[in-house]
Parts: sequence; C-alpha cells; structure tokens
Amino acid sequence: MNPHDDMARAAAELAPIPRDQKGEPVFREPWEAQAFAMTLALYERGLFTWTEWAAALSAAIRRAQAAGGCDDGSTYYQHWLSAIEQLVREKGIASEQALAERRDAWDRAVHATPHGQPILLENDPLR
Repeated sequence: MNPHDDMARAAAELAPIPRDQKGEPVFREPWEAQAFAMTLALYERGLFTWTEWAAALSAAIRRAQAAGGCDDGSTYYQHWLSAIEQLVREKGIASEQALAERRDAWDRAVHATPHGQPILLENDPLR
C-alpha cells in the first residue's frame, strides 16, 4: 500500500479525492497538485497521522459548509489547503501570522506576474 492509497482511504468517507476514469487523482489547477503533494510530504515527515489529516479535512469542509460555501466539489482542494494550514498551526510549525504573510506574498505575486507566465513567489514585488 502506498501513501496515496492511505490518504485516499482516510479522506474517502467524508470527501473522496476527485479521480479520473483510471482512478488517478484529478487536479484542475497546478496548485491543487501542489497541495496534494505537500500533504504527502508533511505526512512522510511525520507531521500528522492519516486520522489527524482526515479530521482536519473534515473540519475544514464543515466550516466551509456552515459558512454557506459551495458544495459542488469545485472547492475541494481549498479545503485541503485549509486543513494543511490548520495542522501546521496546531503542530506549532508556523503561526497564523506567518501563514497570513505567505498568503499575502502569493497574492502580490499573482498580481505582479504577466499573463501566461508561471506564478512564482519570486514575483512578489516586496520580496
């Protein structure tokens, strides 16, 4: 069994990973694949168990639903990112301030990147 299967099994009851006809994960945007890969990397480093991950993902989805968020699957990886951030805060890896600063840097990089070019953190004009 590989870590992808373990992660999929942990999330399956609440929010199954979107998959194509071959059973492979489907990512609509590059950042979704990066969030997926980041989750695997953090797990492999021992930051959390799959049970903790499933609980964090479940909590992120419930918070979004309670706030009236879209429930059509289009925001699936936004929940992933929220869950990763929650675990990182809970485990003391990064503070809310550090996470907010990084989100702001990415936002500035998005707006500073010419259309059609890859969005890189290095594009943040305040970097």
